[in-house]
Amino acid sequence: MVTSRWTAASAQASSPRRRGAVLERAILEAALEQLGTVGWNGLTMEGVAARAQTGKAAVYRRWPSKEDLVADALQAGLPDLTEAPDLGSVREDLLELCRRAREAMFSPSGFALRSVLHECDVTQAERFNGVILGGVIEPTMRLLREVIHRGIGRGEVRPDAANQYVFDAIPAMMMYRSKVCGSEWSDQDLQEMIDSLMIPLLRGGAV
Repeated sequence: MVTSRWTAASAQASSPRRRGAVLERAILEAALEQLGTVGWNGLTMEGVAARAQTGKAAVYRRWPSKEDLVADALQAGLPDLTEAPDLGSVREDLLELCRRAREAMFSPSGFALRSVLHECDVTQAERFNGVILGGVIEPTMRLLREVIHRGIGRGEVRPDAANQYVFDAIPAMMMYRSKVCGSEWSDQDLQEMIDSLMIPLLRGGAV
């Protein structure tokens, strides 16, 4: 404990003084790094402070608990999923959207989130499940709807394809293959899923 306090204080003294968003970003990045190396059970606010080269008080002023800090760190580390791809065809749009979802799932934040879920108790896991729901699954579903409705407007997709079963297909496949089968979804895997499953589904008969 004495060594840890000395390390944090020494790091703080030797680092340039940072404030506001710059310091917060450094703390969030340090939390992600700590999750990747020591996991949820090994992560401490003091360890994060030392990694971020700041004082523990600076961490606690912003995040009163480890759960609060980790939830924000995971959310901040996820790739942006706010704008739907528009590459000229529903196939190319779906491929690009799947690549973005894959990036989110296998980003440092995505890996950290999965490791956290394995170590947390039920109550904590529910909170972090909300991070992946709100940060990956729901944004992907929203963009997927936009891509399919645009395909309908282009005449590439049958009008009745805009239903929840179709919208669920890609997220369900990606989550199942990554969680149950351990697949990291190569570009070839994504192309085969789009060409063998989604394109026939979007252009075929009623679902």
